Amino acid sequence: MNLTVSASPHIRGKDTTRRLMLDVVIALIPALIAGIVLQGPRAALVAAVCVATALLGELLVNLVLRKRSTLPDGSAAVTGLLLALTLPASVPYWVAAIGGLFATVVVKGLCGGLGQNTFNPALGARAFLMLLFPACLTRFPALGAALSLGGLSPADVVTGATPLHHMQMPALPDASLAEMFLGRIGGCIGETSALALLIGCGWLLFRRVISVRIPAAYLGTVAVLTLVFPKGDSPILWMAYSLLGGGVLLGAIFMATDYATSPVGPVAQIVYGVGCGALTVVFRYTGLFPEGVTYAILLMNAAAWLLDRYLAPTRYGGRKEAAQ
Repeated sequence: MNLTVSASPHIRGKDTTRRLMLDVVIALIPALIAGIVLQGPRAALVAAVCVATALLGELLVNLVLRKRSTLPDGSAAVTGLLLALTLPASVPYWVAAIGGLFATVVVKGLCGGLGQNTFNPALGARAFLMLLFPACLTRFPALGAALSLGGLSPADVVTGATPLHHMQMPALPDASLAEMFLGRIGGCIGETSALALLIGCGWLLFRRVISVRIPAAYLGTVAVLTLVFPKGDSPILWMAYSLLGGGVLLGAIFMATDYATSPVGPVAQIVYGVGCGALTVVFRYTGLFPEGVTYAILLMNAAAWLLDRYLAPTRYGGRKEAAQ
């Protein structure tokens, strides 16, 4: 008798990796379009560079490790697009290219490929770029600034303060909540328009690609902590600006919900989301840079397996046993 041994899950459904990744791309399109409209065509070129180099990195890993091609599943393209949305439109193309390659070669490929990586590839690459090129990732073009399509250095960019920079002083931003919601602010390509991100979230929930548990726990924790521990004159306004500013919506909807790097159990997902939200607020309040989403999610990525182990649901008819 021949037995076929394969990785779980052994019960297969109609969903495929390609379909799931296509849904994520569709959900990211509003944020990408908003970034291009608000920051100019250079944002589209940065996205193209990130996607192209992420695909190249995936191809190189497959060739070197002699694995079947995984390009058709779309995961590398999603990684490149997510990375692009976490970068400013003024970032040099070569920096974006390094990020795309690092995401799929190091963070994903060297860890075993799709589903085996411990950390979110896009955020891992962004953390790597922040370590090497902080000036390129922390200087954002001023709203309405015309960016040339050619190569830029940080010194060539007319920069403007983002809402999070104001909040680090601490002070409420000059932008209104309506401008924050629509995206009439400075920032990374995909984080400025809360409306575009919420449209994408609605699509993912409608298609059941993600559940509401992680985003709700993440955003709810940020809301509660910033309301209870405000730095501005108005706790409610401080909470609202904290939710709409920076990459918290992008992280909660698209990064923290990554299948490979987030817990599976319902309770574990809620605790994971709470941890992401709490760490985000801690990093924003005490860190050198005003944003904390990247490192908050990466740290909770490392803890995801522990949460699944100790917060696993009890089998129907069984009893809870202590983890070994």
